[in-house]
Amino acid sequence: MERPERTFQWQTALGTPTTVAGTTVTPESRALIVRLPFGGFVWNRPVAVLVEREGQTERIAIHDVTRILQVGLIGISVFMLIVGASTRMGRKEPGE
Repeated sequence: MERPERTFQWQTALGTPTTVAGTTVTPESRALIVRLPFGGFVWNRPVAVLVEREGQTERIAIHDVTRILQVGLIGISVFMLIVGASTRMGRKEPGE
């Protein structure tokens, strides 16, 4: 019997290593995989770079400033919508 696949799944994957002058650099990414009955989608984003030199491996994190700003702007927009809706609800119409 086949095991049903999960609808949401996080995967971490390593890319193809590249070696130049004794230093090996390997990209690391994280993917959100969404499977639906009619299809699905995959959202990838870089999370780190692994740098190996002289037998030492260092993981350098990638901070996605654009994504952080987008989430912040969405948060501010939702906050403004809530404030606007609550202000409108508390206000009485003239003649009431």
